[in-house]
Amino acid sequence: MVRDGDLVAIFNSIHRVMKVEKVLKERRLEFLLIPVPRSLASDCGLAIRYAEADHLLISAVLAEVELLPEELYRYLAGEFVRIKDYSSVGT
Repeated sequence: MVRDGDLVAIFNSIHRVMKVEKVLKERRLEFLLIPVPRSLASDCGLAIRYAEADHLLISAVLAEVELLPEELYRYLAGEFVRIKDYSSVGT
């Protein structure tokens, strides 16, 4: 479900992730709504997965609508690595 190099964004509530899904669909952006991977903790249960190549566009849209994720992870070699500086991805 998650490919090497993909980003997984976790939000603090189901309401926020559903708003994110709606906004990204309206903008016709490439992403997938997924269950939060078992190795990551979240009260919400859902996350969005997208390619790192789409990060700048998706993060700009999420910042515009004030829906940045609570946590962001990159999937590398079978592990999720937390990204501490959201703005540094893809730069």
